[in-house]
Amino acid sequence: MNHSINRFHDVHVHATAVQEWNQTYSQITGGTLESSLMQLTSARCHFFREQINQRVVQHGEAPRGKVCFAVPIAVPGSIRMQGREADDKSIFFLRGGEEFMFHMPMGMDLLAITFDQDFFERALGETFWADEIGSLLKQPVIKVPPQRLIDSRRRLLAMFSEALINEDLGVTPEREHEFERAMLDEMLQLMTDPACDRAQRHGSSTHSFIVEKCHRLTMADAIQVPSVVELCERLQVSRRTVQNSFRTVAETTPVNYLRSVRLNGVRRELMSTGMSALSIGDAAFKWGFFHLSHFAAEYQNLFGELPSQTKRADAGRRHLND
Repeated sequence: MNHSINRFHDVHVHATAVQEWNQTYSQITGGTLESSLMQLTSARCHFFREQINQRVVQHGEAPRGKVCFAVPIAVPGSIRMQGREADDKSIFFLRGGEEFMFHMPMGMDLLAITFDQDFFERALGETFWADEIGSLLKQPVIKVPPQRLIDSRRRLLAMFSEALINEDLGVTPEREHEFERAMLDEMLQLMTDPACDRAQRHGSSTHSFIVEKCHRLTMADAIQVPSVVELCERLQVSRRTVQNSFRTVAETTPVNYLRSVRLNGVRRELMSTGMSALSIGDAAFKWGFFHLSHFAAEYQNLFGELPSQTKRADAGRRHLND
């Protein structure tokens, strides 16, 4: 098994380090980001634990050919997965290739567990509760019995931590398979607990729909980004409804949230291009910032550094050539 432990001060570097996932992270709250990412990859599974000190929204696509679970370790604020409200009594589920949007609060701690689809479905077919679990897995947020989740989370973390530090677990295919199956069985047993409501249905909230629609409209036309008033007109809702939606889902105002999403777009542009290929002013213009002094101040407030201090792609190449 392959494993890695990393710490980051940039959410975009963190996002690209997560193996197999096609996604972007956008930092919403201001300040220097501190995060950790511990990963473990075996023949049929990928496990990672991530901790991020700032509020972040994740948007992307789950790995194809996989089934993906996530178990919250700490949920210190408002959290939404696929528009559904979640808490520390929930686990999350995505199918391979499924587009997702995940709102993480400040200080979120999460264990993600991804299985090859064939491996998971064979194991699922062997259980007595296959149909009931299959019904549960139609939901992206699954409520489970609190005490059962606490016990299961403790065992999952113990197995994950042991595998990270014990290289002997990956010495033979047999031992690796035992570890994979133990993690998979733990997830299946969590959902077969008699106290688990297998008829649960949790629809996407109106608040989440409004926030995600505004997010997508902003990403679709960053140069001509719509104002909050224009968003209200397009969605045919009141300004108060939009404001309440952002407060409920993202714990901030619509102006701050959408500005932060665009500032993250600029940062990704800067980090992925060289100074000779794209100027800071052009990158800012692409994301709807036309007053560079205001832009620089807002950028610094969010990321804790000026745009000119952000590491560019060609800076990394120059460093390697030195």
